[in-house]
Amino acid sequence: MTQVNPQAGQVTSPSDLTDPAQRGETSKNSPAGNKMSFGRWFREVGWRHIVGIIAIVYAIIPILYILSASLNPVGSVSATSVLPQTFSLDNYVALFTNPDRPFARWFLNTMLVAIIVVVTSIFCSALAAYAFSRFRFKGRRGSLLTLLLIQMFPQFLAAAALFILFTSIGDVLPAIGLDTIAGYILVLLGGALGQVWLIKGFFDSVPRELDEAAVMDGATHTQLYFKIILPLVRPILAVTGLLAFIGVLGEFILASIFLRDNEIKTLAVGLYGLLDADRTNNLGIFAAAAVLTSIPVILLFQYLQKFIVGGITAGSVKG
Repeated sequence: MTQVNPQAGQVTSPSDLTDPAQRGETSKNSPAGNKMSFGRWFREVGWRHIVGIIAIVYAIIPILYILSASLNPVGSVSATSVLPQTFSLDNYVALFTNPDRPFARWFLNTMLVAIIVVVTSIFCSALAAYAFSRFRFKGRRGSLLTLLLIQMFPQFLAAAALFILFTSIGDVLPAIGLDTIAGYILVLLGGALGQVWLIKGFFDSVPRELDEAAVMDGATHTQLYFKIILPLVRPILAVTGLLAFIGVLGEFILASIFLRDNEIKTLAVGLYGLLDADRTNNLGIFAAAAVLTSIPVILLFQYLQKFIVGGITAGSVKG
């Protein structure tokens, strides 16, 4: 049976209507016709795989060494290799059984300080960033420049002044003086507005039309801030919260000055003293503590990842 092509006026047989691949023909637009040569693939894509593999190997070697040291019962530098040769949980058990190094107490102290400081800092920074982004008032520009100038100087430059100040405060109010968790938290909260610039930049990207529409619908400033604006800026809040948490977890200089009693030390101070006491034989215990310390950071990152990846579009969906 033949068919007539009305445009060309030609007769077409059924065999001509079959797929070219079934007739053994290769189209120029088929995958086989567009197959990329190895040299071109390597120049455009392949070298990126090599760079990625090198970066992964470079990053994973210290992690493997710490894991190997934590599982090594000998716990010395000379007996530890990148790949674990022996498997033992003696170092992990020693962390919780020796009263001279109360790891559990240090861990709880650190988590308490980190949670209070991070939540308070993000809350205060978000409020200040919203005010600087949405309102126009006298001294706004000068305040922003002052915050930027203060952030240029590290906090430990004021360590001597803070030490003298909290020594005097401790004479009147011992609960917030030296060698107290509350006093150390107050010191860290001195930088509670350290994330204002980052959050303000994200606030500026939120259209002001949303504010006007919400006010026209009868929303108050409190409802506008907590129910509309904050859900839109969750990604930057998640990022700044994670960075603040890591910063508090690794803070050492001020903690070593204000927390001298063994029972109120944080992980940074306690683990430094553990390693400084015997750098050779305490490596296994220090590595085990480092592995356990990294778990809260990993869990927090996994939890906040959905907010970071979701972005502003996930928060702008109106329910």
